[in-house]
Amino acid sequence: MDVLACGPQRPCHSGRMAGRSPTGRRTVRRQSRSSTGARSAARNGPRSSTGGGTLTKQERVYRAIRERILSGAYGPGYRVVIDALADEFEVSALPVREAIRRVEAEGLVIYRPNAGAQVAPAEPGVFDEEMTVLALLEGYATALAAPELGRAEIRKLRAINDEMVEAIERLDSLSFGRLNQEFHAMINEHCPNAALVDMLQDVARRLDAIRRTVFVQIPYRGSVSVAEHTKLIDLIESGAPSAKIEALARAHKMHTVESFRAWRAEHQS
Repeated sequence: MDVLACGPQRPCHSGRMAGRSPTGRRTVRRQSRSSTGARSAARNGPRSSTGGGTLTKQERVYRAIRERILSGAYGPGYRVVIDALADEFEVSALPVREAIRRVEAEGLVIYRPNAGAQVAPAEPGVFDEEMTVLALLEGYATALAAPELGRAEIRKLRAINDEMVEAIERLDSLSFGRLNQEFHAMINEHCPNAALVDMLQDVARRLDAIRRTVFVQIPYRGSVSVAEHTKLIDLIESGAPSAKIEALARAHKMHTVESFRAWRAEHQS
């Protein structure tokens, strides 16, 4: 954000010499962002999380396109128009084209004859595939996170599981689903492998995008899911071998995949 130092001859509001603190150091005040400043920030882009300065033009456009697809702002079939994005980000067509190639490589965008780049269609079969990937990743992440979970985290996991039981009793499936996500998110956030956590979050967001655009019925597993959570907590608390924790966490998620497959087969016949 732009900053402006007080000039040496300009009085500050405090009555002291402008631009000087009691220690003699020059002070600064934030400049309010105008519409011009906001446009400049959009053009220059945010700073890299690695501290290496501003993001490249291609990286800025790539992140924006990817975020809009995963958030559902760009739904299945949405045309990703190079000229429009180039105009929006005040860049040439080249970085936009390169950014689109990157999201295409991730399977988020496809090219159609006479239509150009479009957001890939969401299908129930893709949901199955993504859930399977989530099971594999989450099993490993849970095993890595287990040693990082202390007594306080174990108590919290049991409390969430108890709330899930209460949600079952009052037939509140929405709260049950929210609590289930909270349960696994709490474990995943303690995983020391940041790259793995990023992958988990990406898969979870793609699953959410599919749910918003395709009717996907996840069979309600209720008490069975809670019982599996309890077993998982017990293993983590007892300091069980990581392979055992990983196997149980993976099987827990795969049971949901298997239930979905059974539901899909029933409704396709």
